[in-house]
Amino acid sequence: MSLKIYDTLTHEKRAFAPLKAGKVSMYVCGPTVYAKAHVGHAMSSLVFDVVRRYLQYRGYEVTHIMNYTDVDDKVIRRANELGMAPTDLAERYIREYDHHLRDLGILPAHANPRVSREMEQILHVVKGLIEKDLAYELDGDVYFRVSRGKDYGKLSGRAREDMRAGARLEVDERKEDPGDFALWKATKPGEPAWESPWGNGRPGWHIECSAMCLRHLGEQIDIHGGGNDLVFPHHENEIAQSEGLTGKPFASFWIHNGMMRMGGEDMAKSTGNVFTIEAFLDHHEADALRLLVLGSHYRSPLTFTGDVISQAERGLERLRGALRPARPSTRAPLEIAKALRNKDVQARSDFESAMDDDFNAPMALGHIYELVRAINQAREAGVSSDTLEEAQATLRVLAGVLGLRLDVEEGEKRDIGPLIDLLIEVRSRLRQEKQWVMSDLIRDRLSELGISLEDSPYGTTWRSR
Repeated sequence: MSLKIYDTLTHEKRAFAPLKAGKVSMYVCGPTVYAKAHVGHAMSSLVFDVVRRYLQYRGYEVTHIMNYTDVDDKVIRRANELGMAPTDLAERYIREYDHHLRDLGILPAHANPRVSREMEQILHVVKGLIEKDLAYELDGDVYFRVSRGKDYGKLSGRAREDMRAGARLEVDERKEDPGDFALWKATKPGEPAWESPWGNGRPGWHIECSAMCLRHLGEQIDIHGGGNDLVFPHHENEIAQSEGLTGKPFASFWIHNGMMRMGGEDMAKSTGNVFTIEAFLDHHEADALRLLVLGSHYRSPLTFTGDVISQAERGLERLRGALRPARPSTRAPLEIAKALRNKDVQARSDFESAMDDDFNAPMALGHIYELVRAINQAREAGVSSDTLEEAQATLRVLAGVLGLRLDVEEGEKRDIGPLIDLLIEVRSRLRQEKQWVMSDLIRDRLSELGISLEDSPYGTTWRSR
């Protein structure tokens, strides 16, 4: 089965074929940096991290660009409230988000352009649109003519007469058309400004991504991604600008992730309905958030609750538990080992089929859990270390494609492993001598330290919780 991806523009799954054989260009809209990022931002970054990882697993060379919007009404407003420069405010939150991405195990983008460093390119694009009569200057402002935009509205499916350029656009009766949106805004008191042919000012929101994408990836790209809240007006306007300037299709595939919801509403900094990444990582492991996101199809909304977090943490424990070593016995019948090898091969095939179907991570994760079940059953039956480790290697590979770090605690285990093994040996002696109080004391104290002991006819094994 070839990889098929749902394209927001065509509203269908289509077979994926990159513009250049073996290479994939992917641009993803990053956060507007004026406050602490929340787990909804992390959800989008995690979704596209999995997309990138699977494309790389399939052998593609991926060039991934994610921008930071550091020149924006919200950044300026917040900086003025705090009495600091907008660039300093943005820099604080860019560094913080970069740190969060590392903590979450998200592969770094090949470039993270930011608006404040892309002015030359932005001005070049605006000039080009004016020269093509797709934009006009008005008292230091520059607007895009939506009436000249070919097929304007094709991404969102909205009729032009019903459109307004969105919440980030102020109503301006001077415009030729109410839907015309700002490419350049004349400077106002208390705002940062850059020189331009139309006077000092700053770029509009939409032109920023078009300019950065054109500079870093070229006139045509394979994948453009972001949250589905960006379909209109942002991505709609990006298409109009980019295709108006180049005369070429902008992106082959538009991929949009669903929204993170909390308390019945979309998570958003603008409404204050947020749970920050920082707060999550203060109390939970990073991969618990990744597993939470993987549990829902990327295009679907995801509700953030304590129960969902707990479920993800239990799932992570279950995955890591499958990496426990074989029991000290090789009594398993040959058919047990054969069944595990067959499940090993089947799990990889089923995993790929699921991911080939529009990155269906929940289904792919289900196939991984089937392999986990088979590994655990084979271990209980006394299968050999060699057979068990082959299946565990597949588990590590498939989990790694989804970005899960199942061996994150291995360094700690190597340090404390010999001590725990010694305690297990002492406990076994105590049990043989029927000193139940002391043997139970060892078990209970280890449990308090997060170490679970599991007794069987084949001996005792341990695992971290």
